[in-house]
Amino acid sequence: WMVADYANASVGLWKNCTGGNCDGSLSYGNEDAIKAVQAFMILSIIFSIISLVVFVFQLFTMEKGNRFFLSGSTMLVCWLCILVGVSIYTHHYAHSEGNFNSSSHQGYCFILTWICFCFSFIIGILYMVLRKK
Repeated sequence: WMVADYANASVGLWKNCTGGNCDGSLSYGNEDAIKAVQAFMILSIIFSIISLVVFVFQLFTMEKGNRFFLSGSTMLVCWLCILVGVSIYTHHYAHSEGNFNSSSHQGYCFILTWICFCFSFIIGILYMVLRKK
């Protein structure tokens, strides 16, 4: 989620990559904060898949005029997991000196996580408002 400006190196949630070799473990891999971020990111993926399955199930079994409350609430739980996970990462690791020196920047995964945060909220609200016609 962090990329160094001075070398071909990056740090993710599970591995530290240097020079194309991603075998290095994280120096802070045993900290509770990174384990919480990993857990919340996995939970967000699980709830997103559950929301999709529930939406398809409701699409074919629900009567006309009803709303997709169950799939919307599941997607909002996904949104909440993304919010907690990325907030913990931002607070503890986004600009810490433990990752790289001050000449590093956020990687595309960190930016995509915030984009997914916005879209999961929008989709969750749309599911709550959406009626089957």
